[in-house]
Amino acid sequence: MESRVEDIVIVGAGIAGLATSLGLHRLGVRSLVLESSNTVRASGFALTIWTNAWKALDALGIGDILRQQHLQLRGIFTTSLITGEQTSSTALENATGKHGTHEVRCIRRQSLLEALVNELPSGTIRYSSKVVAIEQFGFSKLIHLADGTIIKTKVLIGCDGVNSIVAKWLGLNKVAFSGRSAVRGCIMLKNCHTLEPKFMQSFGKGLRTGVIPCDDKAVYWFFTWTPTEQEKKLEENPAKMKEFVLQKLENMPSDVRAFIENTDLDHFLSSPLRYRHPWELVVGNISKSNVCVAGDAFHPMTPDLGQGGCCALEDAVVLSRCLGEVFAAKSVRDIEKKNGEEEEKEQYKRIEASLKKYADERRWRCINIISTAFVMGIIQQSESKVVSFFRDKFLAAFLAGILFKIADFDCGKLSSS
Repeated sequence: MESRVEDIVIVGAGIAGLATSLGLHRLGVRSLVLESSNTVRASGFALTIWTNAWKALDALGIGDILRQQHLQLRGIFTTSLITGEQTSSTALENATGKHGTHEVRCIRRQSLLEALVNELPSGTIRYSSKVVAIEQFGFSKLIHLADGTIIKTKVLIGCDGVNSIVAKWLGLNKVAFSGRSAVRGCIMLKNCHTLEPKFMQSFGKGLRTGVIPCDDKAVYWFFTWTPTEQEKKLEENPAKMKEFVLQKLENMPSDVRAFIENTDLDHFLSSPLRYRHPWELVVGNISKSNVCVAGDAFHPMTPDLGQGGCCALEDAVVLSRCLGEVFAAKSVRDIEKKNGEEEEKEQYKRIEASLKKYADERRWRCINIISTAFVMGIIQQSESKVVSFFRDKFLAAFLAGILFKIADFDCGKLSSS
């Protein structure tokens, strides 16, 4: 049975886990990332990266790598699934906020994960490492893995998604089902597509759908709806799900609809949309002692603002900065002047304070985004004729304003100095 000691252990090699590890690495702090699968998994195909996330990616030092690979979006175009007519148009390329000009791109999830992994030192990620139990051991935590390995760590960070074992240890409840589901897909073309670099979305009939180019040959799309019990069973059959989606999108512009029609069945992904109740983050533990959560383990949300991955990147920068203040060389030297248990207790207190600082900084922003995304989803997918009328005629500018306001945020640099 293997036994090892680490300063910082991160559970989950997704966006939040890898970005946090990279942030710590940039500050000269080592971490170990535990991943249950035998490779880095990229579920979801692609994600929208807004201005706030680009600031986080730049702080991590990989922003320009991803910019070179993906198109910058110039606008958002909305059409009605009822009439087939365009209902709104919002420019992106010249939109500005207090933190500068907005930048929005749809990036392939695999490209993001690869960019993060490529910047990490060899051996940072331990694959096939499923966490089965967490145990208190003095000022440390013992992490028990399925293969019998026990890892002792000073800091435990849960980036292990919506079914997080670390979130459960903190006392957070299981995530809630929003009542809606999503089908996502991505098509890789042999030749360049003719789409303009714009976010094309459609609302109506209780549905929301969108098509976004990632680069010259990759196009990402999504479809969200409120499924009946019978429709939930379609998630197990990609062929029937594809047929269902296309049937519902008969009034979508044909040139955009064609990308969904031509997507291979193995590039369809269907899943329920889950979120964490905002009030749970008001009273619950984001951190406790030397344990905390980040990413979907912390703030799973509906995709209606396109901010889930963006918030995970913000988490990573803030958390790295807070922990960096504890594990920086000068801080470590100051603690090492003390001996034995006194030294260990002093560092434990500093770790606990740093994680509380992280939780306090992230709590209310995430509560706001979860709540706003949920309400936006209700408005965008409403079947009410009254809501649909006001949404299509008057609310487009208001909804766009919300997107810009949420994205107009800077999580800061990795170092506070």
